[in-house]
Amino acid sequence: MPTLRAPRRLSAVSLAVAALLLPLTGCGSDGRGPTDPRPPKKPAAAEIPRPGDHRVTLSWQGEKRVYTVHAPPGYTPSAKLPLVIAMHPYPADGKAMAAISGLNSEADEENFLVAYPDGLNRGFNALICCGTEDDVGFVRTITKRLTTTWHADPSRIYATGISNGGDMAYKLAVELPGTFAAIAPVSSGYLGTDAAKTSYMPKTPVSVITFIGGLDEHYGVMDAGIDSWQQRLSCDSAEPRKLKNNISRTTAKCRDGSDVVVYRMPEMGHSWPGGGGGSMSDPQAGIDATGLMVEFFKARSTKAP
Repeated sequence: MPTLRAPRRLSAVSLAVAALLLPLTGCGSDGRGPTDPRPPKKPAAAEIPRPGDHRVTLSWQGEKRVYTVHAPPGYTPSAKLPLVIAMHPYPADGKAMAAISGLNSEADEENFLVAYPDGLNRGFNALICCGTEDDVGFVRTITKRLTTTWHADPSRIYATGISNGGDMAYKLAVELPGTFAAIAPVSSGYLGTDAAKTSYMPKTPVSVITFIGGLDEHYGVMDAGIDSWQQRLSCDSAEPRKLKNNISRTTAKCRDGSDVVVYRMPEMGHSWPGGGGGSMSDPQAGIDATGLMVEFFKARSTKAP
């Protein structure tokens, strides 16, 4: 019996002490002591889908990873909008990609979401550079998050990018089957050791619209990469169509039902045709790559026709 009464007395004392300390623990709930001079920690900002620009941070494979979501005016989670994943060159970040491409203005007019991932150390582990991270897995993660939290339409997901980011778009088309309805690489290519393997090709239909400049030092390998892509997918190319400024436009229909459209601009370097005025935008290129790719995307989805 004494062993039963002692715990009851201890419990009563403990409750009394806890009641006295409750105001103190409430004031110090951020982990600081009552004399700790440090300011209180701010709680992490909640990811609330709404119009505008939203910087999202997550811990992924032990690293802090960041992406920015741009939602158009009037956005509501109840509407399943298309999603464009837009990837920056090396070395840069998502903010630079938004400036180069001008995609935010286009998204506001055409009513779609844009996500700008930041590559770790300012680059993506694409086909020939620039990193060692599993950026395919990272993009898979944020794409899933955008289709659940932001309610993006999973049948209307697209990828674009310039230089290192455009190389990454080709890689995603191959290594994330069934995810992307179309890609739009700019001043970039289907190249490198993996792309040299004949088995390295999309297993589900992914249409391509791409833009390359004749003054780009990488033009030769980028043009050869387009040929390899079309050969592996048994694409039937039409005769090139000549546009102003000596620009040519070539279209092809592939065996799996996908399309390939190539704009070759002999007077453009390593740039984004038109664009939003960023450092790699070329307003004198003669065409607006952003508007053209968005029109291309609008006509394509992963749903069976």
